[in-house]
Amino acid sequence: MAHARIVALDAGGALDRPGVVAVYTAADLDLPPVPAGMPGIPESMFRPVLAQDVVRFVGEPVAVVLTEERYQGEDAAEAVFVDYEPLPTVVDPETALAGGTLLFPDHGTNVATDFREPLDEHFFDDCEVVVRQRVINQRVAPCPLEVRSGMASWGADGRLTQWLSTQAPHSAKDALAGLFALAADQVRVIAPDVGGGFGAKIGPYPEDLVVAWSARAQGRPVRWTETRSESMLGLVHGRGQIQDIAIGGNRDGQVLAYRIDVLQDAGAYPAVGAYLPMLTKLMAPGTYAIPKVSASACAVVTNTTSIGAYRGAGRPEATAAIERAMDLFAAEIGADPAQVRRQNLVSKDFFPYTTATGFTYDIGDYMGALDLALEASDYAGLRAEQARRRAEGGPCQMGIGVSTYVEITNGLPDAGEFAVVEVLPTGTARVYTGSSPHGQGHVTAWSMLASEQLGIPMEDIEVVANDTDLVASGGGTMGSRSLQAGGLAVHEASMTLVDEARQLAAELLEANPDDVVLDKIEGRFHVAGTPAVARSWAEVASAAEERGGLRVEHKSSPSGPTFPFGAHVAVVEVDTETGQARLRRLVAVDDAGTILNPLLAEGQRHGGLAQGVAQALLEEVRYDADGNPVTSNLADYAMISATELPSFELVSMATPTPVNALGAKGIGESGTIGSTPAVQSAVVDAVAHLGVRHIDMPASPQRVWQVLQDSASHKGSE
Repeated sequence: MAHARIVALDAGGALDRPGVVAVYTAADLDLPPVPAGMPGIPESMFRPVLAQDVVRFVGEPVAVVLTEERYQGEDAAEAVFVDYEPLPTVVDPETALAGGTLLFPDHGTNVATDFREPLDEHFFDDCEVVVRQRVINQRVAPCPLEVRSGMASWGADGRLTQWLSTQAPHSAKDALAGLFALAADQVRVIAPDVGGGFGAKIGPYPEDLVVAWSARAQGRPVRWTETRSESMLGLVHGRGQIQDIAIGGNRDGQVLAYRIDVLQDAGAYPAVGAYLPMLTKLMAPGTYAIPKVSASACAVVTNTTSIGAYRGAGRPEATAAIERAMDLFAAEIGADPAQVRRQNLVSKDFFPYTTATGFTYDIGDYMGALDLALEASDYAGLRAEQARRRAEGGPCQMGIGVSTYVEITNGLPDAGEFAVVEVLPTGTARVYTGSSPHGQGHVTAWSMLASEQLGIPMEDIEVVANDTDLVASGGGTMGSRSLQAGGLAVHEASMTLVDEARQLAAELLEANPDDVVLDKIEGRFHVAGTPAVARSWAEVASAAEERGGLRVEHKSSPSGPTFPFGAHVAVVEVDTETGQARLRRLVAVDDAGTILNPLLAEGQRHGGLAQGVAQALLEEVRYDADGNPVTSNLADYAMISATELPSFELVSMATPTPVNALGAKGIGESGTIGSTPAVQSAVVDAVAHLGVRHIDMPASPQRVWQVLQDSASHKGSE
């Protein structure tokens, strides 16, 4: 049940089943609620480790069953009897905002975070044209390839070792230490390959805490792996915003004012998701030099799975809104949407540029990105082809969608990252990183960075990560921060290590350190101009052994976040008789500054594009009126596959940032941010000549067909 009072919970039937060791409920656990992890969220809304007295969404754990074998637990769990007294269910955020039914009565409201601003009735007074639209940025499931899994073991000394599917091992360690009242050195977290995170595996989750608690209670290791259906219900979801947008300007195409009001669905227990509207607010103007911008937002709790960080986390929602607004404005004044964008983009001469919402973008060339995308797609030719198809009047119509975007990466308050670089007496090197490699290619990238400075071949460099006993600290991997924070730390530590090694090599060579150089081709130190007499890395590292080794610890300190940008052009075909929309082309310009490894960057772009397209066309988590999920497995949830995707057309562009020494910006989320509005716009554009103004995502055949029927009925009634 999505919302109910627990009247009784009887585990007796389960205890009689084969292999059952124990059954625990909230009454057995001595753990406090899980902190939300973000400022401003009321403690009264913190999530209990196991449901106590009340359940607030379908999928909330109420009991834990321990069995010797996993298959025994599946049967035994069915024998745990729970008697529920139903309570009114609130699934719709607007209903939750009205407050007729409260999920946390003691709090007195369903509002979890409030970033609302007063409405200025004269905001659009200077505008000749004002367009308004309600936009749904639907709830989606992250669907990582591998579901969550973990194991916990307690040593005889009371030390906890936990294996977690997490993007941030050190954050998990801190959380576990706090909840179990342990000293930091009494907890070890190991994060093996996690099979995809996308923000949803930052954690830790209540289930992880239950695993650790159960292992301590039993004095034995305990492990847990969720099913795919459990993942769809228990892993945080993404997006989930209702946006009311209004844009105003002159008929010559100049935008003068933009307002967005965001209602964020936070799910049953507000956490990171309740804070995401703040990022949507700050990034509201996107790439455009709009004089007046007003952004207002609040987050409410509903009887659904909690919303968390999902690839882009608040920034895709902002881009989707402003890009939809630009299309609506262009349509209203009868102008080409690409030209309206070009007319309002921030000029590259204005950077660093502070927006009307107070964010300062580091660097950009938005017009350059748009021009590259339009040229690569043959935009003029596409428009000519579209006109021909419309004139012929066939059922298969073509749509062209254009988007420009800017996002913030590495925007957390503590933007640095930890790294250690050491050279061993064997002449090989080892890099320890606080970032969390789980598919991003950090091992390759960090080896490249160290090799470039040390002159040691990449194959002789080992990268160590995801073990809090081996790596002293770390911020983890999220928010597209890895290269500009973790990579920067490796880069800077490597340079410092070379300087220290040069001092020692000078002693061995009996020379002035200022005269000693590192031959990176040979990996040897020698006096400038005298390469015949040299000392290898192995010799220098061996000499350093008695002094504690050749090792540098370092934490990077980038001066601020970076703002990647780009432009996408999507081409779709829509069957007007069935509503089926098919993506035929996607041209993407994604500027992430200096590119360290083109192959890794392309992989990130491909993955981001796929997830962005998926939201535009297919994916949506849905609940019925009683809060029952109707998309709880991959038979009902339309996750995208290669079948629905064309070969992406990637266009290169690099504008290095001055924020860090590498000139690098984030790339992991960019594709997700630019592709979604481009594809959505293309679907709308394909049927715009039939009177369609807007289609909410996902643009499923049913939704597109229904909009077409409604448009035809409206025309007929006129």
